Amino acid sequence: MSAVLIDINVLIDLMSEDAQWFSWSAAAVASAADRFRLVINPIVYAEVSVRFSRIEDLDAALPKEMFEREPIPYEAAFLAGKSYLACRRRGGLKRSPLPDFLMGAHAAIAGYRLLTRDAARYRAYLPSLPLIAPD
Repeated sequence: MSAVLIDINVLIDLMSEDAQWFSWSAAAVASAADRFRLVINPIVYAEVSVRFSRIEDLDAALPKEMFEREPIPYEAAFLAGKSYLACRRRGGLKRSPLPDFLMGAHAAIAGYRLLTRDAARYRAYLPSLPLIAPD
């Protein structure tokens, strides 16, 4: 079974029960879980961790039985750096660039899909990355 890397914004939607995105994110994660392994990496874990004061609570919110944890391959780190450089050269903003590029590059190098609702950046800098995103 192939895998889907879950973007931070989707997990935050679920945890915060975001008024605009909760329904879409919940349905997308449920659908992905029926067909794929769900994967997170240390970047996702770190960014979601700011919502929790204890690691045990974070682990309960991201159970290992549902979200497999994987390291970021060095090849993905290289691709992320190159994608970030291309973005900067095109005048891209500095707003949290590396976490997004590391997630996208991880998915691309591993041959995974990326479940996100921020498809524009990934389509621009990793155009062959398969996305699960809102229309």
